Amino acid sequence: MTLFNLLFLLYQMIAVAAIIHVVMDNRQPAKATAWALIIWFIPIAGIIAYLFFGVNTRKERLISQRSLDELSKRSMLEFVEQKDLMAPKEHQALIDLFVSQNFALPYKDNQLTVFTSGYEFFPALLAAIGQAKSHIHIDMYIFEDDPLGQTVSDALITKARQGVEVKVIYDDVGCWSVKNKFFEQMREEGIEVAPFLPVRFPSFTSKANYRNHRKIIVIDGLTGFIGGMNIAMRYVKGLDRQPWRDTMMQISGPGVYALQRAFLVDWYFVDRTLITNKKYYPAPQATTPGALLQVVTGSPASPSPEIMQGYVRTIMGAKDYVYIETPYFLPTEPVFFAMKTAVASGVDVRILVPASGDAHFVEWAQNSYLREAVEAGIQVSLYQTGFLHSKVMVCDDTVATCGSTNIDVRSFENNFESNVFIYDRPTALQLKAMYLDDERQSVLFSEQAHLMKPSFLARLWESFVRLFSPLF
Repeated sequence: MTLFNLLFLLYQMIAVAAIIHVVMDNRQPAKATAWALIIWFIPIAGIIAYLFFGVNTRKERLISQRSLDELSKRSMLEFVEQKDLMAPKEHQALIDLFVSQNFALPYKDNQLTVFTSGYEFFPALLAAIGQAKSHIHIDMYIFEDDPLGQTVSDALITKARQGVEVKVIYDDVGCWSVKNKFFEQMREEGIEVAPFLPVRFPSFTSKANYRNHRKIIVIDGLTGFIGGMNIAMRYVKGLDRQPWRDTMMQISGPGVYALQRAFLVDWYFVDRTLITNKKYYPAPQATTPGALLQVVTGSPASPSPEIMQGYVRTIMGAKDYVYIETPYFLPTEPVFFAMKTAVASGVDVRILVPASGDAHFVEWAQNSYLREAVEAGIQVSLYQTGFLHSKVMVCDDTVATCGSTNIDVRSFENNFESNVFIYDRPTALQLKAMYLDDERQSVLFSEQAHLMKPSFLARLWESFVRLFSPLF
């Protein structure tokens, strides 16, 4: 036997062992099939990709996240008493779902501000930072070393010099392009900065696939921000000559407690310090009647995909309409089935995605999903005034959600995500108006002949890429 034949035989044995490992993991059939195809048909690179991004280490290596959630409940119970809390009957089941699955407590009397561009959001953020007296907590997927990131960094350094506690979590993969000296400068000024699941050899393969995609900011425990915007210049000037359209929310009121808990859970995860000091949950300032909301976090360490469950429950409960904005549409089977069921029941289901994406493989794969959605009766629109990065859903003028979660497997199953679910008619109407305004800057997918009736080779390629969509 030649050396080549021996190596080929050895490789086949390794490939078979890897495929058996995939099958024995009992993951979703679509994801398991995709990994098996990659391992078998893409020699060497397929196995390397599986080792880096496919090995399921959630139960073994991230289980402490679940334990921490249990611990953090104890510190939260002192701050959750709310008199005369009335949950809307039509959404009681959804609220109870989040409480039981995620300990996402409902908070009433919140004042909300919606930002639809970086020009609106970042001045508000810098103003809030400037008014901070006790602490500033930032949990961000991307904190870019660019003019905007440097401006925010300088503002944080100024507050740290004034004695304000500043803690920053950034995702290690999201900030791969950011040089360490950017964060070191903040550390030298007294800011506590920690990377989330740093990716280093030899532990690379156990961490690269599970990223903190959250965008949460808490200031003094009284003001919070949540949504889809990272700290990066693209949210102001755009990218590749495209304006960047996104949605962020400012919360003032008791709901900030939930954002604070989410941050402190992540801080324990990166620093192994469990913080329960009451100063992080100050008594709310004089409140006025406002929105009822829940902050829901999702993570690969959770026993259930809570945010995905929330989407499914909301869509299945819709009576009039469901409008969804997402930069990527690679839905899980439960979410897509819920959408198809809703539209078959007479519900007006609409999806808004960017006309031009920022990832070719995702764009190719999602075209087949969008075509299938149109054929099922769902209205699909393509946003043309830049890149749509907004992650929003609004339903029946009564419930809405905004956060970091995309409509794809990675957000629902692999990433650490956060969304706020809001049970408030004025907010729902505001987000509905926002959606309809974005829709007016769009074209219908069904009217694009090259997308609805692509050539055979184009359709074949899209279908082939779709096989791997559970891995994107």
